[in-house]
Amino acid sequence: MSTIIKWSLGIDVGSKFLCCCLSSIDITQAVKVKASRKLPNTPAGLQELLRWIKKYYTDEQVPLSIVMEATGVYYERCALLLQKEGFRVSVVLPTKAKRYMQALGLKTKNDKIDAEGLARMGAEQQLKQWSAASSLYYELRLLTRQHEDLQKSITSFTNQLHAVEHGMYRFEDIENNYKEMIAKLQTLCGQVKEAIDEVIEGDETLQQKVKLLCSIKGVGTLTAATLIAETNGFALFENIKQLVSYAGYDVIENQSGDHVGKTKISKKGNSHIRRILHMPALNVVTYDVKPFADLYQRVFSRTGIKMKGYVAVQKKLLTMMYTLWKRNELFEPDYQKTIREKEPEFSFGLASQKP
Repeated sequence: MSTIIKWSLGIDVGSKFLCCCLSSIDITQAVKVKASRKLPNTPAGLQELLRWIKKYYTDEQVPLSIVMEATGVYYERCALLLQKEGFRVSVVLPTKAKRYMQALGLKTKNDKIDAEGLARMGAEQQLKQWSAASSLYYELRLLTRQHEDLQKSITSFTNQLHAVEHGMYRFEDIENNYKEMIAKLQTLCGQVKEAIDEVIEGDETLQQKVKLLCSIKGVGTLTAATLIAETNGFALFENIKQLVSYAGYDVIENQSGDHVGKTKISKKGNSHIRRILHMPALNVVTYDVKPFADLYQRVFSRTGIKMKGYVAVQKKLLTMMYTLWKRNELFEPDYQKTIREKEPEFSFGLASQKP
């Protein structure tokens, strides 16, 4: 019998159930399923999960890796409990898990197979350990996302009101309904913004950090709060490259032999960050804040496309705010010891990159 060198628990998380698969890998790199269980995704079900794990995982000298997908918010309660119990938890993106299972040649998809695939991934790979967001940043994230949703609703109803007002016939009752909904949403939006400010003012360290980010003319409190909330205070990243990839600003090339296709940003990342950086990018160019305005002019003069310049500025803003946060410094437009990296040309839809 081969010696087991690692245990791995794959959990396929749904809104109602947790489909679990416990596997082991031995010195011959053979992965074997040891036990499977389906439990309700409830507080009682999570306690039963702990008892089930302890029933089979008895040798603490052999490491145990627990792997689950980032499925909305449904995984968070389970991941947090397991982390507090001292287990090593890894949370992978659904696309990564999907591609891994495709590489294994799995064509059938169901909860049991997904859990087994996650367990195999955890056994064969050294995945990054998951870190829970603090309650402060979690609250901030909920508020900033609620503010974003309200803004989207206001825009949607405003467009609908515009269409009704310019239609073939006019109906004042319908127009008034839209105006009332817009007014209520604007009031709620203001209340949420006040709540965000209260959270920031309630923590002295966070308040000082926000001031650092807002020292860039054109960057407001909402932008800083969103960026901090979505990155857990930049604790998720060890370097700028990881941050850029997380936000979806990493460049994807399409080139093979003589074929040169379109180069574009991946957009495979946090859309909340890209959305909140849109207006600040416009602001710093309008206010002629260096080095952002200079970067915009360089990209625009080479491409003739404004959006490419603005997206380059968004990426530069993101990396600059990361630097200010890590160095605990205020922004200085003429400061030369900023991030030294080649500025790729890209846009939301397409881009060209020159050597």
